[in-house]
Formats: sequence, C-alpha cells, structure tokens
Amino acid sequence: MAIVNSSLSDQMREYINDRISEGNYSTTSECFRDLVRENQKRRTQERLETTLMCGLESPLSEWTKDSVNYVKNAVRERWAMKHRDP
Repeated sequence: MAIVNSSLSDQMREYINDRISEGNYSTTSECFRDLVRENQKRRTQERLETTLMCGLESPLSEWTKDSVNYVKNAVRERWAMKHRDP
C-alpha cells in the first residue's frame, strides 16, 4: 500500500475530523479511501451517462449485436461498481 502525503486547508481537516468524531470512520486514511472510492463511482457514473447521452443524440439506426452487447457490458460494469464490496 502506498503512502500519500497531502496538505489540507483548515476547513478540510476539520471536515475529516468531524467525520471521524461522528464515528463514520476510525482513521483519516479510512476516510480518504472512502472519498476516493466515492469519486471513482461518480466518475464511472458520469462516463456511463455521457455514453448513454451520446447514444440518445446519435441518429437512429438499426441495433446490431455489437451495439446490444456494448450496452449490456456498460450496464454490467455499472452494476458491478455499484455492488462491489468496499
């Protein structure tokens, strides 16, 4: 596991300390790992939404086996990310 040092504003540090005090996390590292995981999920969601919007905005065409498989794989990936153990 890599060690990362980071500088935070007082407000950000207070936010982290508050999450720990509330019992949501036991360590700063645990809080940061959760924040990174949530960011990863959000970015995956954004990519999927962008892909779907591109599909909606593209000219209508006949569905091919490849396009159906692409959509299925995107949905499976989203499902796996959403239901993955932290």
